[in-house]
Amino acid sequence: MRFAFRRHGPLSCVVLLVLVLATAIGCATVPITGRKSLNIIPESQEMALGLDSYKEILSKSEVVSSGPEVEMVRRAGQRIAAVSHKPGYAWEFNLIKDDMVNAFCLPGGKVAVYTGILPVAQSEAGLATVMAHEIAHAIARHGGERMTDQLAFQIGGMGLEALLKDKSPATRNVVLAAYGVGGTVGVLLPFSRSQESEADHIGLVYMAKAGYDPREAIGFWQRMAKQAEGKAPPEWLSTHPSGGTRVEQLQKWMPEALGYYRPAP
Repeated sequence: MRFAFRRHGPLSCVVLLVLVLATAIGCATVPITGRKSLNIIPESQEMALGLDSYKEILSKSEVVSSGPEVEMVRRAGQRIAAVSHKPGYAWEFNLIKDDMVNAFCLPGGKVAVYTGILPVAQSEAGLATVMAHEIAHAIARHGGERMTDQLAFQIGGMGLEALLKDKSPATRNVVLAAYGVGGTVGVLLPFSRSQESEADHIGLVYMAKAGYDPREAIGFWQRMAKQAEGKAPPEWLSTHPSGGTRVEQLQKWMPEALGYYRPAP
């Protein structure tokens, strides 16, 4: 979501408002990782936006209503949701007929899996890997955190424009362009990659708690990396960690996840 501000009115008031909100809300602690996160977007607003988006996506998609694949998606989702830190969400799990190799979980527990990812998953444990990862994004409230980050980035740009108001148009354009590129490559993209890694970590623990062998996650992400061969940008220009980085991190977190793993009947 993009935030836009009216340029009239003191910039200091906008900055002050953000600081007051940040102070009032404070930092939250992300489950499993223990990271402190700043999110000034109310959870109720996140959930309302998530529900609206979910309804819109489903209305424009071919939702699979029955069959063994639908049952597998719902079974895996319900098991993971039950061991998550938000079992009380109004969870919903749907399978969408589409060749897209993807899945998502919107704020409030609205989950969708595309049929295109099922051949990559290969099994229910593989499916649980990607579903636990997407559910972890919602539990950690990464969506609201990204909106907060974008808000801060735009306010920074507004402040820079104010400082450059007496400079020539050419100077302003060069500096603002450098700010945009530097902020994207140096701040926004690394932050996005760190959220992806955090979702991998939390998801690995969730799938283990739900009775799925977390070691299956390594094979799944290796297959996903193979799918992206020749298509993915360099890691430093990507919103996601590279396949190699991802596997190394999973191996590091594996002993923790295995400590929770008890095979389901």
